[in-house]
Amino acid sequence: MSLLSDLINLDLSDTTEKIIAEYIWIGGSGLDLRSKARTLPGPVTDPAQLPRWNYDGSSTGQAPGEDSEVIIYPQAIFKDPFRRGNNILVMCDAYTPAGEPIPTNKRFDAAKVFSHHDVVAEEPWYGIEQEYTLLQKDVKWPLGWPVGGYPGPQGPYYCGVGADKALGRDIVDSHYKACLYAGINISGINGEVMPGQWEFQVGPAVGISAGDELWVARYILERITEIAGVVLSFDPKPIQGDWNGAGAHTNYSTNSMRNDGGFEVIKKAIEKLGLRHKEHIAAYGEGNERRLTGRHETADINTFCWGVANRGASIRVGRDTEKAGKGYFEDRRPASNMDPYVVTSMIAETTILWKP
Repeated sequence: MSLLSDLINLDLSDTTEKIIAEYIWIGGSGLDLRSKARTLPGPVTDPAQLPRWNYDGSSTGQAPGEDSEVIIYPQAIFKDPFRRGNNILVMCDAYTPAGEPIPTNKRFDAAKVFSHHDVVAEEPWYGIEQEYTLLQKDVKWPLGWPVGGYPGPQGPYYCGVGADKALGRDIVDSHYKACLYAGINISGINGEVMPGQWEFQVGPAVGISAGDELWVARYILERITEIAGVVLSFDPKPIQGDWNGAGAHTNYSTNSMRNDGGFEVIKKAIEKLGLRHKEHIAAYGEGNERRLTGRHETADINTFCWGVANRGASIRVGRDTEKAGKGYFEDRRPASNMDPYVVTSMIAETTILWKP
């Protein structure tokens, strides 16, 4: 095993200028991540310099067998924390050979929203709080829970410390550092209310980069849990009963909100979000109805409400924002399995472009 470890950690820069690029894309479920690697002649920092590639879409549920080729376009580059050196991770989106975005390519429409001149002028910032649950591989039961049984009730686990409260911290800290190494603007981590559940935050990120960074952060976490022999779940309610669900609270602001008088802009934006509540809920993740029950720090899925410092609301405004009269708000509705390209672009579209 020591030889295997030595080979995995081999520094290629001593012998060759060639690098390894791991191309990443989203699979047919819209949540599963796929990747494969290719050798490039030398270091690359601009996605436009990278070659397009293809894969067998019939094996990912994205194309029929008789016309299976899907083309991936490189869109964003990150440093590879696994291979290190000049090796890279490449976030891609997927197209038909004719150049049409395939149905699971949600980045394409998001990029159109974020390139609109009104949206560019507002420079939308996002901070996404990604919650997730670590599961034991063979039984699909939360990490550290007795098989077929339950730990003590919620209370001591949120931001908890100790072997009986913080379950999986080595995975969480490894992910934190790997994301920083990769160049992802990860801004923090914490243990969540349900034991075995954790959260990381990505942001502030501007426009389309919020989606790119969150997807690659998810990819890195999948790879780390793969190494650890643990299963990663983004299910919004992994355990039924008196246990918190998992969300992806999305913090948002625009230039107008961040400047003097911004609180009035925030209130108008929240009003518009309320008018399109059903459309947003439909796009905010699968199985969210199991999470948004009005309990466990959520608003009921059929009800739209907002409040200052209210974690039982659809939209929460922080006390600092109310006091300063400007700042940001938090959309607490997105599920942990949401597509960040969809959620971030939809919030911008509704609050900036949509005219009721």
